[in-house]
Amino acid sequence: MSDVQRPDPAFRRVVILTAALFLSYLTVAMSLPAVPVYVVQTRGLGNAYGGLAVGIAFLSTILTRGRAGAWSDRIGGKLTMQRGLLIYAAAGLVCLVSNWSGLSAAAGYGVLLAGRLLLGLGESVAMVGMLGWAIGLMGHARSGRVIALVGIGMYGAFAAGGPLGLSLMERFGFSGLMLACTALPLAGLVMIHWLPAVAPHPGPRESFWRIIGRIWRPGTAVFMQGVGFAALGAFFSLYFFSRGWPHAGLGLTCFGVGFVVVRLFCGHLPDRIGGTRVAAISLVVEACGQYLLWLAPGPYAALAGALLTGFGCSMVFPAMGAEVMKRVPPQLRGTAIGGFAAFQDLAYGATAPVVGALADRTGYASVFLVGGLAATLGLWMVLSARTGEQDV
Repeated sequence: MSDVQRPDPAFRRVVILTAALFLSYLTVAMSLPAVPVYVVQTRGLGNAYGGLAVGIAFLSTILTRGRAGAWSDRIGGKLTMQRGLLIYAAAGLVCLVSNWSGLSAAAGYGVLLAGRLLLGLGESVAMVGMLGWAIGLMGHARSGRVIALVGIGMYGAFAAGGPLGLSLMERFGFSGLMLACTALPLAGLVMIHWLPAVAPHPGPRESFWRIIGRIWRPGTAVFMQGVGFAALGAFFSLYFFSRGWPHAGLGLTCFGVGFVVVRLFCGHLPDRIGGTRVAAISLVVEACGQYLLWLAPGPYAALAGALLTGFGCSMVFPAMGAEVMKRVPPQLRGTAIGGFAAFQDLAYGATAPVVGALADRTGYASVFLVGGLAATLGLWMVLSARTGEQDV
């Protein structure tokens, strides 16, 4: 029986946390397809610049995951998440300034990059704090389910945010979109204010890199999974525009629907049957979705590929994350989950500019071939992670 069928006080609190995370992740999701369109079509810059504007937020997240995890372990998840939500709001304001008419295209792009860096910091701090807080509320034995539930909030935001962001940008412009991205995390901050904090666990600390040494195999598998989503999130809309297909804004919606459906019905599986088996099956499905996007003859086949990608990506992170949580003591869980998430962030940050340059030369379809090959390689890494667990 799933957590959705067995609500309890701790679960209800985690649902509220997930709702607040959903609001904050809408700021990421709404801007994800809108930023490259803004950079390419409004600022008149190339696809590589659009990809960099997307990917640089994930670079910021990567560089700050360790610090965010240390904060969560030291001061607790609640205060860490609150800091993250405030940083989210500040990022929206900076991106708003980038559209000021008095700035040149180059200056406006520079300010946009600064806002995107700040957005990545907010995402890092809010998500790691929320995970540490939620696991503290529900208990280590249900860590896989907590991570699965958190993903529902995150990727549910991606499902709603893609078309919503493009629609807001079309109706109110980029500035109107950024105003919405400033308000949403502040609403989340209000939602979590009255929830009880969880005291940090005492105990000896370890260096961030020592913890990375424990978890690099499952982390690398998650990196490979993240390539396909990054390619889809950054370039699905431009892929459709280049072919004259309708429904460009539905790519993230199809992905998010598939993602959330699998999380709802299969979120308990990593804790029940083990993460390796769940992750292996998931990566096969993701690879099929990416190859379908690469070869799609029309928009509906491409949307089906996005849906399959969502099905496949859904359980890799919680499946491997549940295994990571088994490797570290309670006082190091925040740092461990921060380091683990950094592998996925690295995929998001590196993929967009690299495949953006590839798209300039070979077309947008090629970015999904890269995603399919990465998921296929990720399957091998999952099996390698299992061997590594047996060696520990």
